Amino acid sequence: MRTNESEVRPAPSPGLSGAELARWYWTLAELTALARRMGLPVGGGKAAVTARIAAALDGLPAPAPDPAGSRPARGAGRQLAAPVDGASVIPPGQRCSQVLREYFVREIGPGFHFDAFMRDYVAQGAGRTLAEAAAHWHATRAPAAQPREIGAQFELNRFLRDWHARHPEGTRPQALAAWRAHRSSPRTGAVSPGPQ
Repeated sequence: MRTNESEVRPAPSPGLSGAELARWYWTLAELTALARRMGLPVGGGKAAVTARIAAALDGLPAPAPDPAGSRPARGAGRQLAAPVDGASVIPPGQRCSQVLREYFVREIGPGFHFDAFMRDYVAQGAGRTLAEAAAHWHATRAPAAQPREIGAQFELNRFLRDWHARHPEGTRPQALAAWRAHRSSPRTGAVSPGPQ
């Protein structure tokens, strides 16, 4: 979607169309305030509130909630509580909590942090002990030290960081034009050209 930098984002109001709402970035606070102003429910997260408002703005019925896409409540399931030790068993749905962090820092040392390996282990580790999780930390240090591909959600950030390092005098419109050229060209791994 192309936007003209001279355009100004409108205020969130019931006078917008669903397309105009979708065209701009809104914070959850702005969306919630608009939904309340329009008499719409505000639950379900940002995507649900946005869809509800867009439908109402266009005079359409509210979208049905997606039970398959809903997540369980954050506190769902039993969580480990202090004190824990190496024999403590990870329950289903355990989060990477402060209780776990304190245990791992005590057992592993101050260099411990919840990296992808440990987050996955805790999420998938129901029935295993914290001692096994600590052993997993040590066993994954070599692969954890290897460079890994950055997730697609961070690709723009990485591109802009690299582009601005090569073109410190470049402007935002030039960087965005380079990003569009980069996205439309075959993947070569190179950063797009600088200002012209």
